[in-house]
Amino acid sequence: MLMDLFYSHVENGRKKRVHFNSFMLDIHKRIHRRKQSLPKRKLGKMFTYDPISPVAMEISKEICLLCFDEFQVTDVADAVILKQLYETLFKTGVVVVATSNRAPEDLYKNGLQRDTFLPFIDMLKEFCHIVCLDSGMDYRSLDQPAALKLYYLTGTPGAEACIDALFQELALTQKTATGPRVLPVLGRDVTLEKTCGSIADCTFDELCCRPLGASDYLEMAQTFDTVFIRHIPLLMLTLKDQVRRFTTLVDIFYDSKVRVVLLAAAPLDRLFLHSAGEDERDRQLLDDLGLSGDAANRLTLFTAEEEIFAFQRTVSRLKEMQSESYWMQEERRRLVNI
Repeated sequence: MLMDLFYSHVENGRKKRVHFNSFMLDIHKRIHRRKQSLPKRKLGKMFTYDPISPVAMEISKEICLLCFDEFQVTDVADAVILKQLYETLFKTGVVVVATSNRAPEDLYKNGLQRDTFLPFIDMLKEFCHIVCLDSGMDYRSLDQPAALKLYYLTGTPGAEACIDALFQELALTQKTATGPRVLPVLGRDVTLEKTCGSIADCTFDELCCRPLGASDYLEMAQTFDTVFIRHIPLLMLTLKDQVRRFTTLVDIFYDSKVRVVLLAAAPLDRLFLHSAGEDERDRQLLDDLGLSGDAANRLTLFTAEEEIFAFQRTVSRLKEMQSESYWMQEERRRLVNI
């Protein structure tokens, strides 16, 4: 909200507000595009070329103010890119304003090869004013007037029927028939089996058990204003990949004001279960990386620290997404565009 208020009052047209996932996806696209445009040697090998600074220069010619919402680093590739990218942006005078749930020194905490990321933290502290707005209160969790019944429990009598009825009610406002929808994403197709206009009726498996990522969820957020997510299981640490996808999905849907209706195995506050221990996949990965003992224990890849932290944010957001004020945002936007 603070970011939106600030951004709306900046009169300079050379500004951009973007979710961090969207920004990094755009950076990777620009890097790929520049590499593809390079001439090849006769032997077929590319010249040694670092595209990050040219990409940053390209961005600096487009904007003078860059507003990030939800600055976070969970990927080693992003961690490597960020220092050089930001160094050039700062040198060219681009003003960066960002919100984050992490203090700079906690970004990418215990991440793989974090030592390569530490210079970026020092640079952030040098070029940015760090303002802590943590009041100790989660304002999203404050009692707000609820919208329709939007969160159902698996096994509750009539829950599926209620969700079916709500889908049918919303589908009546659409101009297309119910059926599958194919979304083109980065040269491949992602199919959702049940859609109707700007509404998608999906299962957790369909959204989070397939190899999908931020680019897929961004495409969904641009295509649909309401998404039903059925059969969400208890989210345990043995489902790390699915949990990460679910938190990424909610991050993107929340930023894009997508409305959600959920059918889950437990109440929201008890949906995520975490306990000590590592599964067989983690042990195999430890061996592959040649890690053991304290070095392995410090990695969030194996402690699930990042998943636990991220899911706390996810729960908070889902609570707000059930409120009347959130639900009506899309309705007001739709009426304005008529």
